Amino acid sequence: MAAAIMAAEQEAAKGGGGRNRGGVQRVEGKLRASVEKGDYYEAHQMYRTLFFRYMSQGKHAEARELMYSGALLFFSHNQQNSAADLSMLVLESLEKSDAKVAEDLLENLAKLFSLMDPNSPERVAFVSRALKWSSGGSEKLGHPKLHQLLAITLWKEQNYSESRYHFLHSTDGEGCANMLVEYSSSRGYRSEVDMFVAQAVLQGKLTVFTVLCEQYQPSLKRDPMYNEYLDRIGQLFFGVPPKQTSSYGGLLGNLLNSLMGTGEDDDTEDGQEDSSPIELD
Repeated sequence: MAAAIMAAEQEAAKGGGGRNRGGVQRVEGKLRASVEKGDYYEAHQMYRTLFFRYMSQGKHAEARELMYSGALLFFSHNQQNSAADLSMLVLESLEKSDAKVAEDLLENLAKLFSLMDPNSPERVAFVSRALKWSSGGSEKLGHPKLHQLLAITLWKEQNYSESRYHFLHSTDGEGCANMLVEYSSSRGYRSEVDMFVAQAVLQGKLTVFTVLCEQYQPSLKRDPMYNEYLDRIGQLFFGVPPKQTSSYGGLLGNLLNSLMGTGEDDDTEDGQEDSSPIELD
């Protein structure tokens, strides 16, 4: 098989774009036949060999297409390790090329993510690199479209907490709302649906955060720990000063003082004891 693939690869290197694609397709045919026969290790190594050869020739698009189709092929044969490895090579081809962030590429990355074992460490590494590449230098936390696609996959897997995170960094408010309704009905009591919604929007602007804290006081009183969480959220994300005596008193007093610009320089050292985030889940 190796000799046949080498010949096909050399043919792919001769002509223009159309002939290159034809050569890639012939290479894919040889590799597919090997996988179909169960020669997984040999096929995997040949994919890697061809990847580095294409990359050394500056043929990043061909390398990416070959790795993407190979990853899908290995996934279809339940070869998770080989598939995950080729998925990482897809990312490497993007990182080392001048490919612009485009919807079809984001959809390809999301497809690979959806096929990975949810519990595999490779999936964590893959999504981290994918989001970094998708930032394109402007979206620091990753492209909203990719976040949306990841959120939908995680929603289908009933990983509501992670899905919520990605929805919050997308622009799909309707999808996020629908997911939260399902989340509340499957993981909480009917009377707690407001709490699930509140959790998702507490990362908004300070004014919104303040209004929510006031409006949801009856719900927040169900558990004394919620106010402690909110105090910490206010300090970490909105610059709210630590608890202090004020004419308003308590959490809302601190929030209102922050909005009015008072108390910002007082007791700053008191809030440095523990700056680690607190999980709401």
